[in-house]
Amino acid sequence: MIRLLFVLSFFSLLFTLAFAGSWSTQNLESRKDDLHPEILRDEAVARLEELGKVSDAEGYLERTFMSPASVRAGHLIRGWMEDAGLRTWIDQMGNVHGRVDGINASSMAILIGSHLDTVVDAGIFDGSLGIVSAISALKVLNACGKLGNLLRPVEVIAFSDEEGVRFQSTFLGSAAVAGILPASALQFSDKSGVTVQEVLKENSIQTSEENLYNLKYERDSVWGYVEVHIEQGPVLEWRGLPLGVVKGIAGQTRLKVTVRGSQGHAGTVPMSMRQDPMSAAAELIVLLESFCKQPEDFLSFDDHCKASTVQSLSTSLVCTVGEISSWPSASNVIPGQVIFTVDVRAIDDMGREAVIYELSNRMYQICDRRSVSCMIERKHDAGAVMCDDELHRQLKFAAHSALKRMLDNQFLDEVPVLMSGAGHDAMAISHLTKVGMIFVRCRGGVSHSPEEHVLDDDVWAAGLSVLAFLETHM
Repeated sequence: MIRLLFVLSFFSLLFTLAFAGSWSTQNLESRKDDLHPEILRDEAVARLEELGKVSDAEGYLERTFMSPASVRAGHLIRGWMEDAGLRTWIDQMGNVHGRVDGINASSMAILIGSHLDTVVDAGIFDGSLGIVSAISALKVLNACGKLGNLLRPVEVIAFSDEEGVRFQSTFLGSAAVAGILPASALQFSDKSGVTVQEVLKENSIQTSEENLYNLKYERDSVWGYVEVHIEQGPVLEWRGLPLGVVKGIAGQTRLKVTVRGSQGHAGTVPMSMRQDPMSAAAELIVLLESFCKQPEDFLSFDDHCKASTVQSLSTSLVCTVGEISSWPSASNVIPGQVIFTVDVRAIDDMGREAVIYELSNRMYQICDRRSVSCMIERKHDAGAVMCDDELHRQLKFAAHSALKRMLDNQFLDEVPVLMSGAGHDAMAISHLTKVGMIFVRCRGGVSHSPEEHVLDDDVWAAGLSVLAFLETHM
């Protein structure tokens, strides 16, 4: 009798599990319309691929500020904005705008954006994913007749320049909107000697110092800024989740280090008598690597470098030597000069300054010991940007909601919170308003490469998260 009851219980359990699985599948199918895959996934992926073919180069993707391909991409994006029911225009810095006023046109607006320009030999998702995801989410609202229910205006901006490839100055588009682009930027020139002002004029955009300042949005007209972007790192893939929320963007310092020694014949100067800047540079670079791997071994705890600062550096500090050159650069000559660059990034600005100070001191000591001269120049500084707490919470809720909807309420851990080591338009817009960001998983963490890849379903998740965020403002 006991054996019979056990058998009956076992088959009852199997039936229950089978029924539950069947119900779950049917439920997901019945909810597919609620997830809008035809817009947020299929059409969005097709648009990303179409945009990826708009290039100034044969055989690889390249779109720089106001280049022919960049202009074509802007018109394509503008058409998609209009398809989503947005009012559109192109401003005096080539930024493409699409806006819906919602219930109250005079309310502070939500800005959502990213950049349409690319690096040389780029992937198709960097920048473009944020633009397409935002447009797709608004198109869903328009198709459902809910676009006019937004409590405040929503404006999508495709920024004309973030990468800074053509004019060696990043954030031309977003800095103009934020009001931090200097008038002198109009006279920046590319390798051909063409200025920013001239290239705008070539595209029938008359930009003077006066109307450049008119591009600035007033603080009381903007509620906040949201940017969706590929992670450009491996953490989300390692965690096995499509989405993460950004807590902040690392500050950055770029150094140019020039080491000068005594140039000489490679075969005739004894090793003990050399003043070799290449050997000195090698030691400096190894020092940099050791310092940035274990900053707590190099920084002392005092009022200028607190324990919390060192702890922050241990999880966020990254340092890179990206360029190195020597003179006269011949195999049989001891070089007379070596130049290399140092890129230092950390989420803690005080900690980054402490690193630069201590690193510079130790570099000078090495150069003195080796009887070579050393000059360290700061070429670029950008402070860290922390995402707004309120906006961070809203985006975290939106990302969690999107993933739960896609996973049909399956068990879901907390949405990962990440730091961005790369710069984004949000850095410039932070001078105007509060900012928040969502990261999207990319394969292998590879970016700035044709190997850059985002799964179709992850594109879907990105659009669904923007939609969920917008639905909290209805």
